[in-house]
Amino acid sequence: MRQFLKTALCLAVLAGTAVYPAVSAASDLELTITAPAGAGGGWDSAARSLQEAMMATGEAKSVQVVNVPGAGGTVGLAQFVGSAKGAADQLLVAGITLVGASISNNSPVDLTQVTPLARLTGDPLVVVVPKDSPIKSIDDLLATIKKDVATTIWVGGSAGGADHILAALITKSAGADPSKINYVAYSGGGEALAAMLGGQATAGVSGYGEWEGQIKSGDLRALAISYPEPIDGIEAKPLKAQGLDIELVNWRGIFAPPGVEGEDLETLQAAVDNTVKSQQWKDIVKARGWTDYYAPSDEFKGFIASETERVRAILTSIGLAQ
Repeated sequence: MRQFLKTALCLAVLAGTAVYPAVSAASDLELTITAPAGAGGGWDSAARSLQEAMMATGEAKSVQVVNVPGAGGTVGLAQFVGSAKGAADQLLVAGITLVGASISNNSPVDLTQVTPLARLTGDPLVVVVPKDSPIKSIDDLLATIKKDVATTIWVGGSAGGADHILAALITKSAGADPSKINYVAYSGGGEALAAMLGGQATAGVSGYGEWEGQIKSGDLRALAISYPEPIDGIEAKPLKAQGLDIELVNWRGIFAPPGVEGEDLETLQAAVDNTVKSQQWKDIVKARGWTDYYAPSDEFKGFIASETERVRAILTSIGLAQ
């Protein structure tokens, strides 16, 4: 399966050498944003939120969002790298999950091969159980895992991504072997949510904003968040405050393809920066329950490099990478 995936990704990278038109001014931008996951997940939501804000601010004339799910985002990334090279009308939303998936899938593409424009948000992951679960606290969950790691069913995003990493770190903290975790990966947050609400899992992990409605309605019980500090408006306490030495920020950013340079890059950079500094974007971030984690392109580029090494070390320590 892994060899097939690697072959498919290589073909996607090599495919396509189309020549794309340059862009002139921000107000003339007609963009397509790739969300490398299914509908209903964090990247899809971020892409559509950026679409809304860029249109509302006039930084783009039109913005379309396309979903290219598969293998933790690496299928969409491979397509983006291979067929959108030099395309000044293409953008990609991605985050920490794609960093992890690239490593765990031994993908021939990763985020160091695209052009970072801005880091957008950095949100807590939340650990939840169904409302009728006998698990009432993070300590109860640790005890359940320790008793039988194989029958403790987790659901979350793609294999090797942020959700999987957090579930594995919690499993390790329970004294169980994280390589034996029973983790069911979904490409979209909506599918994982359906599994949770359907009682098909012991526990689940997702971005807090994705499941906030179900938490507030009482359909899901939040046990902890992965942020290092408490967050206003979120009752669940950080894992660190509950005695676990675990913190993880579920960040998301926006990227241009490789080969976009000069005035084209400056135009895209200005459009993105103006958008994320706008009141329209701030209102969207607040409404979605996200946390602003903005970093400009130069800082974001260095962050990508350091984050890649950090995630690789975590995945290696829990048996998800070599």
